[in-house]
Amino acid sequence: MGQVSQLRQKQPENEKITLNLGFVDLGRIDLLVQEGFYSNRSDFIRTAIRNQLDSHAQAVEKSIERHVMELGLRDYDRAALQRLRDAGEVLHVKVVGLARIADDVPVELALATIGSITVLGALQAPADIKAALADRIR
Repeated sequence: MGQVSQLRQKQPENEKITLNLGFVDLGRIDLLVQEGFYSNRSDFIRTAIRNQLDSHAQAVEKSIERHVMELGLRDYDRAALQRLRDAGEVLHVKVVGLARIADDVPVELALATIGSITVLGALQAPADIKAALADRIR
């Protein structure tokens, strides 16, 4: 039973997206896969996305600096939020990537310490926390 609960608690390391493509583009991708340039459609799409992100890397960095956002993974746990509450500070979460609010954070603590959440990427948090902070999530 311990292994089952550990598997359920494990967070995914990526986010699934849905993409609509025209038949011609899809056929061209399939041709490249068939010719061995890519192992499958997903490999092609991931590579194309990475190439686009690389080509705009400088613009992304400037935007992050301008918006004072954190890049990558940012975790918020009970201890960190308690320190903010004790210091009388309010947190304005701004993350490009993944922001996670730990399961050990009570709703009352989140409401007292999180003023706003802006995440370009994904926010992972318990459902009750997301519901309580819904008007603060942009």
